[in-house]
Amino acid sequence: MKDMKEYLVKSYEMTTGAQGYLYGFVQNHNLYYVLTAGLIDEALKLDHESSKRGGRFKIRIRFSSAMRKAMIATGKAVLLGSENLLDTNDKYNKGERFERIITESLTGERWEKDSKPYWECGDVRLNGKEIQVKFDGAELTNESAIEKGLAAKAA
Repeated sequence: MKDMKEYLVKSYEMTTGAQGYLYGFVQNHNLYYVLTAGLIDEALKLDHESSKRGGRFKIRIRFSSAMRKAMIATGKAVLLGSENLLDTNDKYNKGERFERIITESLTGERWEKDSKPYWECGDVRLNGKEIQVKFDGAELTNESAIEKGLAAKAA
């Protein structure tokens, strides 16, 4: 199992079009983000899809309460506002809503959902860098995406 996590993470890092990561999370009803140059290994958890969806392995991002508290205490986490910012009456999930908030508040650009693959670019461009945006609990990648990313990079 450890080998599968390592394989997925290393393959993701080899193929990603992102040059940094912006993670979002909620702590004490407040919405925060952390901008990093790389993946936060302690937050990467090996998981798998339901057998109904194929049962393949995937990597999820999950911050423990202690990690969230430490990022806030050290000043690494930036307060965006109340978690209520994520509560909108639309068709999007929390991760998509978080990406919209980040795009519109940090770049001033209007957010539109796209389906560009992770190996082409990040979710948002900040300070000239492609940044992958992920909300706590989100899937980072899965076996199928890795296979497509490796094939695209090999082409």
